[in-house]
Amino acid sequence: MPHYTALVTLLACFFLFVTGIFVAQARRRTGVKAPATTGHPDFERAYRVQMNTVEWMPIMLPALWLFALYVSDVWAALVGGLWIAGRVLYLQGYMKAADKRGLGFSIQALATAILWFGALAGIVSAMIRVH
Repeated sequence: MPHYTALVTLLACFFLFVTGIFVAQARRRTGVKAPATTGHPDFERAYRVQMNTVEWMPIMLPALWLFALYVSDVWAALVGGLWIAGRVLYLQGYMKAADKRGLGFSIQALATAILWFGALAGIVSAMIRVH
């Protein structure tokens, strides 16, 4: 059973939940009323962190699980943890200024690429072994 990957999945979902709290707090602090998604730079940065996380999770999560199933649960969890760390850095940088999000973005993008290409290699390897 991929217990480590399951734990990292829950942590990634918790991070997404935290970004929702940041957006709610930014709405209150800046006075941007729902359903508006623009209006104050501090709110817009919090909103973009959340939306960018939403955009990346459907890319990362399937790759995470396929990597766990075809390569390694432990390595999937480690790389998934790197993805979360990248998202945290992205959040911290972006909340300071939009141009400070690059390092966190690069780390999470690299982690996603490792998971995606690793899963692909694992799947192809398994298919070759079957034939």
